[in-house]
Formats: sequence, C-alpha cells, structure tokens
Amino acid sequence: MDRAPEQLRIEAQLISAARELGPRLAERAYQADQDLRIPDETIAEMKAAGLFKILQPARWGGFEMDPRTFYKVQAVIAEYCMSTAWIYGVMGVHPWQIARYPMKTQEEIWGEDVNTLVASTYMPTAKVTPVEGGYQVSGRWGFSSCCEHSSWFLLGGIVPESDGRPPEHGTFLIPRSEVIIHKNWDTLGIRGSGSHDLEVKGCFVPAHRVQRTNSTSVDDTPGRKANTNPIYNLSFASVFVRAVSTACIGGLRGAINEFVRYASQHVGNHGSKTAEDPQAQQVIVEAMCAVDAMELVLERDYSEMMDYAERGELPPVEKRLLYRYHSSSVPASCADHVSALMRCMGAQGMYSKSPIGRIFRDIHQARGHIANNYMAHARVAGTVFLGLPNPDPFV
Repeated sequence: MDRAPEQLRIEAQLISAARELGPRLAERAYQADQDLRIPDETIAEMKAAGLFKILQPARWGGFEMDPRTFYKVQAVIAEYCMSTAWIYGVMGVHPWQIARYPMKTQEEIWGEDVNTLVASTYMPTAKVTPVEGGYQVSGRWGFSSCCEHSSWFLLGGIVPESDGRPPEHGTFLIPRSEVIIHKNWDTLGIRGSGSHDLEVKGCFVPAHRVQRTNSTSVDDTPGRKANTNPIYNLSFASVFVRAVSTACIGGLRGAINEFVRYASQHVGNHGSKTAEDPQAQQVIVEAMCAVDAMELVLERDYSEMMDYAERGELPPVEKRLLYRYHSSSVPASCADHVSALMRCMGAQGMYSKSPIGRIFRDIHQARGHIANNYMAHARVAGTVFLGLPNPDPFV
C-alpha cells in the first residue's frame, strides 16, 4: 500500500517530535530505572507531542495513521530509553483497539479527555460470571506496564460460552477506580515500565465494554462502522505483537550509536583503542546490517497487511503466522547482537549507568514476553506449512 504525501508529511513530523524528545528521555533513563516508573514530565511531553494519538480515530483528536508510523516512532524513542519505548508501544497501541469498541465505550474513554491513557494486561486470568447486562469480573493480573499513569485498563479473561459460541478470549475494559495496583515490579530490564500486578475485586463490566479479542467480525468490533479507516480492519494479533518487539530494534540502534562513540574514545589497559579491535569492527557491522534487515522485513510485512486491510480482507493464515514469527524473532536477534557489542566492551559495559549495559538488560527482558517466543511461533508456522491444521487460535 502506497501512502499519500500528506500521510508521509505527518509521519515525518511525528518522528521529528520523537527525535526531539530523545535527549531528555536519555537523561531520565537511569532515574526511571531506579524509580521503576516513567517520569510524569515524560508522559506530559509525549502527550503534548501527540505521540499517543497516532492510532487514535480522527473523530477523537487522533491521527489514525498507518501503524508503520507508530512503530517507527516507537523505534526512535527506544534509541534513547527502551522503558519509555516499551510503555509507548503497549499504551499507544490501545487507541487502535478502543476504536473498535462501540461508540458508547469510546465516548466514555475520550468524551471528556482525548488524551486519556489506557493500560492493559491480556493474560486470561479473570474470573468471569455472566450477569444481566454484562459480566461480574474478579482476578489478579501481572505485567501491566505504566499502570500508574492510566485511567482505564484492558484486562484479559475468558468470555463464557453463550448463544452457541464457544468460550473465547475477551478484553474487559475497567476504570481505574475499580483496580488495585500491587507494586511488585523489580526486574533485570525495562525497569522504568512499572509493569506491576493489578487486582479487581468484583467489578460489573457492562457488555459494551467487553470485546471478543481475536474476532474480526464487524458485529464484534462495531466501532469500525464509524471508524472506517482501513487500519481498523487489521487483526488484533498483527497489531499487538509488534508493540512488544519493535522497541528492541530501536534499542539495538541506540546501542550501536553508543558503541561507535565508546569505541572511538576508549583505550584499553593494553594501550589500543576498542576501534582497533578486529572483533569490534566485525560485530558493529553485523549489528547494523541486522537492524537494516529486520526493518526491511517488517516494513514489507506491514505493507502487505495494509493491502489486505484496504480490501477489507485478512491475509491467508500462512502469511499471518509468518508475520508473527518475524515479529517475535526480533528481540532474540537484537539480544544476540547487543551481547556481542557488550563482549567487546569488557567490564566497562557492566556498570548500571552504562547506556549499552542498560539496553542489554532491556532487550533480554523484552525477549521474555510470551509474544516474543519465536521458537514456539516457528513451530506453529511450520505445522501449517507442512499441511497440518493451525493450532494457534490467536492468529
């Protein structure tokens, strides 16, 4: 899908805004790690720049841009602070999903404030009981990034069997007033994301705030009747898996930039510059080429996805599985390359204030997300390519 000149102009402005924020994000990255929280001023600046509204419908003050713009912005942010890029990915993508909820729900979220932020955790741990007009929901969920900055929460659970439909994954939209945050996030990497546990103790969730997560029917995503931009025709899986992998590309690019500066200045105990080390010369080019290759493949995948979305179609399951594998393999590849850069730094990269050391920890943390289990996704894709039924209902 070719994008119109106006789209490309807006994209350039948004990327420029993210780049302008970058140095301030880098200055705050260490403190964000220590505080286990993205600073309030960072959230305010990102809101002011409109970055959270890239996928938000125009009727609610958004840009409703091609998701490729969103992920380019995420990668730029990650060059400076992966924790900030992580929360940007998982929160900035929520307007896309909310746009598919009924208009009544969208009014509840954005009617008074188009800058409302929504956090999530999709693990299907909710206890869900059907009641008149909706569901009674209780449960505890882990890994809700940037929950302390959020007013609403998208929480996962299983919608019980009804009207002949089997049980299926659902997303339950719940206001902050009903949610308890358990501050237990203390991890190796992406520390600033503040991805704490959440608990809900018996909250009524009306039917209009429940979405059958993986369904692509218009009946189950009625917001698409009003929000007709083709981006809202994409499947949940194709949009959301990129939110937890793309930051790694930007992180690796940031590590490359830092390593170039470091290698040109650092003189080891044996009197030679790191830049003169043949291993350093090799790994920096390998990392640069890896970034280039990953970006090209993901750009091609999304170009194909948008072509299908323009026609109101989903890609064949074989393509969807391959797209998911490509996305999930990014953190593992980035982890290998940032590890190689770290090896060329000796002990210098091990300090907690080392930008490359922080990126090393962040990328390795990111690869632990269930959506980035590339080996499992390779096996599922291989199953289908070898003529067997698709075992993954998410795709």
